[in-house]
Amino acid sequence: MAPPSSSAPPTNATPAPDLASALQLPHRPRRNRKLPAIRGFAQETWLAPQHFIYPLFLHDGVGNLPIASMPGCQRLDMDGLLAEAEAALRDGVGAVVLFPATPEHLKTAFAEEAYNPNGLVQRAIRALKSRVPQLIVVTDVALDPYSTAGHDGLVGPDGRVLNDETVAVLCKQALSQAEAGADIIAPSDMMDGRVAAIRATLDAAGYTDVSILSYTAKYASAFYGPFRDALDSAPKAGDKKTYQMNPANAREAMRELALDELEGADMVMVKPAGPYLDVIRRVREATSLPVAAYQVSGEYAMLKAASANGWLDERAVVLESLMAIRRAGADVILTYYAREAARWLREDDSPPAG
Repeated sequence: MAPPSSSAPPTNATPAPDLASALQLPHRPRRNRKLPAIRGFAQETWLAPQHFIYPLFLHDGVGNLPIASMPGCQRLDMDGLLAEAEAALRDGVGAVVLFPATPEHLKTAFAEEAYNPNGLVQRAIRALKSRVPQLIVVTDVALDPYSTAGHDGLVGPDGRVLNDETVAVLCKQALSQAEAGADIIAPSDMMDGRVAAIRATLDAAGYTDVSILSYTAKYASAFYGPFRDALDSAPKAGDKKTYQMNPANAREAMRELALDELEGADMVMVKPAGPYLDVIRRVREATSLPVAAYQVSGEYAMLKAASANGWLDERAVVLESLMAIRRAGADVILTYYAREAARWLREDDSPPAG
């Protein structure tokens, strides 16, 4: 008679799987993270220099002037502007946006300097297009650099910012920039109806190929301080809350987006970027237009200060912050880190030596 079988498995057999444990952990996402090539297969968002627009500050003097609250940034003279633009292009950044520091004696109540055909911005556009014609030149449309009041629009006797009267001046400003050779006009003023008015003005003058990048959701943010220092463009009285958006609101951005699309915007923007990633996501999901986001001066200054103190790894946090803006849905990022980020990305993509 055969001996009774033993319930214990042979010592050289493979242990049976613990079914309860297998059911508790059926998937291991870490398998898609184990090697760089496999992580690349699973990467959902990518970041490259083609996603950047580089903001540049101008002044109508001689020499480049450091901006204390924005280390690494300068008010550039014309030679400095051309040199910086050429360097950006070499780094792979194909677009710049211009912001002028207007001398006090040229600022007026009606901001006439904004549409002076020989103004600083207009001359800068022509110089850039002559020296680096392949570079995309974006221009800011707003009156705060040119106004004695420091507001984005004209100010009435009672201190109110006047919407329709401002739009008429913005149209003159946009047309003068297009005539100088601007590729993209970017109204940042947040006046109602200005996209439609600017589009009609440009088209009537034959500039149908000039794009409009609308500041669709520009918030009345505390993160703009260093920018206003750079241009000396802070309001002389009051604030910008009657025309820039309330930071508490996200649904309102959808209304602004619908209007900008209806009025003919080619691209739309959320500003600032980092504190408003949720708004970027909502805008991205609601439109088929390219979405831009502005990593503003306050965001830049915080990263610079923390990095200078050794509290953060500048390269790592900058690239992470830009990737987060892309992940939220931005196709284009305006960032003062454009050149540095482009170089870092190129180094990351370089093949190993040897």
